[in-house]
Amino acid sequence: MDHTRRYERLRERYLNGGLDRRSFLGLIGAAGLAYGVRTPFAGHALAAAGEVRFDGWGGVVSEAFRKHAFDPYTAKTGVTVIDGTFGGGDEYLSRVKAGQPGEYNIAHLSGVFDYARYHDLGLSSELNRANIPNLDYVIPKLVTVLSDYSGGALSAVPYDYGTTGIAYNRKHISDDEAKAKGASLLIDETRKGKIGGWADWRTRIWMAALQTGQDPNNATDMDAVWDAIRKHRDLALKYWGSGAELMSLLAEEEIYVTEGWSGRIYALQEQGHDIGYVDPPNGYGWQECLFVIKGSPMAECEELLNFMLDPATSIAVAEGQNYPPALDPQKVDLGAKIPTLPAFDPTGTLSGLTFANPAYWNGNEQEWSKTFGRVQKGY
Repeated sequence: MDHTRRYERLRERYLNGGLDRRSFLGLIGAAGLAYGVRTPFAGHALAAAGEVRFDGWGGVVSEAFRKHAFDPYTAKTGVTVIDGTFGGGDEYLSRVKAGQPGEYNIAHLSGVFDYARYHDLGLSSELNRANIPNLDYVIPKLVTVLSDYSGGALSAVPYDYGTTGIAYNRKHISDDEAKAKGASLLIDETRKGKIGGWADWRTRIWMAALQTGQDPNNATDMDAVWDAIRKHRDLALKYWGSGAELMSLLAEEEIYVTEGWSGRIYALQEQGHDIGYVDPPNGYGWQECLFVIKGSPMAECEELLNFMLDPATSIAVAEGQNYPPALDPQKVDLGAKIPTLPAFDPTGTLSGLTFANPAYWNGNEQEWSKTFGRVQKGY
């Protein structure tokens, strides 16, 4: 097809230095619009032949995927990517369980935790790795931690990683204070009414474990954890429910401190907001994967995953969404910006990040999510 050849020519010029990044992305984006790319999908109908549905976190993350991956992919292949969004992993899982087979295809999920949940619920697929050669560029640890859980088969490809640390307004909180207090800033009584937090039971428990001096992956005093969550609830202005709301609350100075996602805080800093960010010891490290749900069109999904793992595409998306890619920096030159992002590990080992233990968190999900729901309502 003519547009496929055009994409390949543009990509070759870009990789050979004949086009700068801005020009390359502009030209392939224009090509995508010219070949029938649809606007974001809002309904719940099954994807038609020649279409793949992708669901993600919205905001700057979805914008990065659309601009740097989906539109160029459609320009190359003619396969339309229909994108939806969700505000949280529990909400999206409820949609998938209530949906028809094949209704949902690829989801941008939270690494091992969600991977384990979907696999245990019988929602996993089996990727043909031979159709995803760009998987060879990915940090090995991120791949094996998924495939080991599913008995060697792979239902997703790792795509990015980051941290949930403490974000704060430097007009009101100094860097030294933030580093000294860490997660305890979220229960600082002098900031009552200027504190925020994500309405997610895992994050609330993780931060409360840090505030009470416990291992987030092995808390032994849950009464103290729930007391800390109640204290935060009573001091907070509100819980936020999405990355867009997180950014708005900080940018408008409605709150001065909250936990936040590293990439979203970097985006605020790029916009000129004087927001600081610190990862406390045992802070919440996470990876995200592109999970293919059972019943999806596998050939098209594998082709899209391979395209998205292409270093040129993956780096462009990473620079757009401000999260380090899953690409191994020992194998791929990641450019100038990515090494400056929060949580980036130049070694590719990720040994400095603390990840959630999926067996521990999944094993307590039913009890803890229910208890948090009651605490959130004031009990």
